[in-house]
Amino acid sequence: MNPKQQSSLGALQFKSIDGLQIRFVTNDRKSGDPILLLSPLPESILAFLPTWDSFSALGPVIAMDLPAFGLSESRAGVRSPEGLGEFVMRIVDSFGLDRPHVVAPDVGTPACLFAAANHPGVFKSMVIGSGATDHTDIGGILDKLVNAPSLEPYKALTGEQFVRGALENMTKYKLPDHALQDYLTCYEGARFWDAIDFIRAYPQSLPRLAKRLPEIVTPCQIIVGRHDPFVPVSNAEGLHKELPKNNLSVLDCGHFVWEDAAAEYARLACDFITGGYAKF
Repeated sequence: MNPKQQSSLGALQFKSIDGLQIRFVTNDRKSGDPILLLSPLPESILAFLPTWDSFSALGPVIAMDLPAFGLSESRAGVRSPEGLGEFVMRIVDSFGLDRPHVVAPDVGTPACLFAAANHPGVFKSMVIGSGATDHTDIGGILDKLVNAPSLEPYKALTGEQFVRGALENMTKYKLPDHALQDYLTCYEGARFWDAIDFIRAYPQSLPRLAKRLPEIVTPCQIIVGRHDPFVPVSNAEGLHKELPKNNLSVLDCGHFVWEDAAAEYARLACDFITGGYAKF
């Protein structure tokens, strides 16, 4: 792996965390509450291109490709929501983050909810959403890959087909060519199936998570798209009902709310990080 790559976020670097090479970018600011941005599927940290400046204006920001997603390495033990939640703790420790605000859309949502349940107080606040928390209430290709008895019917599916198919739901944001190429590279070959291993764990993991939701006292801002074909708003409504401290915001877009409604997403997230969380 090239230790440094350039993007409009800055230098993309790799750091060894718990034996895995993890790709990240930081704004190198020192003052203010730390903010941890975690990559969604089927994208990477470049998903934060349209919101980076907003988050970066608040204080120290680290954006991270989670194991099995983006260009970070993975192993079997982290390819489940619980396992990934524990790895997020390794990230927090590795960077010396003191109660960061975490922005964890998509696959980061169930992982960070497990982390918050198992490690109360580790996050100051969470911005979550567009990630399945009920595997019986999902749609499209996500439903097929999560709930199919066997992946045999999908063995010819490639990462490129999956990425391009999912991104068809992005209708407002003009994805830069270099970001698209990054996404395609991230899910080439076996890397795609490593990512699928994570979501295939949902039927076992998410019912356990559902029982833990009332325990999670971390303030949460839930942001989702009204027209998400993969993770319906009803998933977020379930979180809204069960999490003790949360706001729910539903924006007029599809799945990729952090890009297709970037300005509103950034405003809601930043307002929550800079004080909204403290109202709970």
